[in-house]
Amino acid sequence: MSSNPTRRPEEDDSSEERIKRFLATASHDLQSPLRHIAMYAELLLDDLEAALDGEQLQSLRMIMEKAQAAQRLTKALMSLAGGAPQVTPEEVDLQALAENVWGELTDETAVSDATLEIQGLPFLRSDPALLGLVLRHLLTNALTYRSEAPLHVVISAEREVADWFIRISDNGAGIDPVYQERIFEPFWKLPKAGTVPGAGLGLTTAREFLAALGGDLSLEHSDQSGSRFLIRLPVA
Repeated sequence: MSSNPTRRPEEDDSSEERIKRFLATASHDLQSPLRHIAMYAELLLDDLEAALDGEQLQSLRMIMEKAQAAQRLTKALMSLAGGAPQVTPEEVDLQALAENVWGELTDETAVSDATLEIQGLPFLRSDPALLGLVLRHLLTNALTYRSEAPLHVVISAEREVADWFIRISDNGAGIDPVYQERIFEPFWKLPKAGTVPGAGLGLTTAREFLAALGGDLSLEHSDQSGSRFLIRLPVA
């Protein structure tokens, strides 16, 4: 059978190749503006440190730190797209990381009736940028696909021999069984009226990041009472 002469080469690309191309392009395009934000924030700190009060200095330092963190993250995304993920392991306080991500998300979304409960999260050795992005994707989903009840999210952890198992549970609307097999598909987004369309790569990239860290991500349970995702990470 002859091939369709009108078919474009990119239509033959696998989903994995499309993801890598998307991540590489987006990360590359973000590098320059992020570098300039961090550079100008550092210059302002040097020039104005003596003239600013404590709150202003803290805000300026926060801008610089967030821009630098975003730079590190985009570099990690580019390395992931290139097939050789750049992982920088260090000691991570998982509780502090989860609280920080949750605080940023609730500030960004102006949510006031959502609560986070943390149960025994460990210190572990991992890449904080990649792990933080994984948590961000999962917590964003919990905030997006909530039910009418005030959202309550629980993050717990337990160790089994050589692995940490981290569970993120919510009391949200749950995922229709029809869609549960599709949530990790690239460029697919769980339908919900009123939500802003996105790329549909959150859970896909979260799983890819965890694979780079030697772990995995799965949906452990979901029904009308909420959902529970399971992160597996190696102890060392």
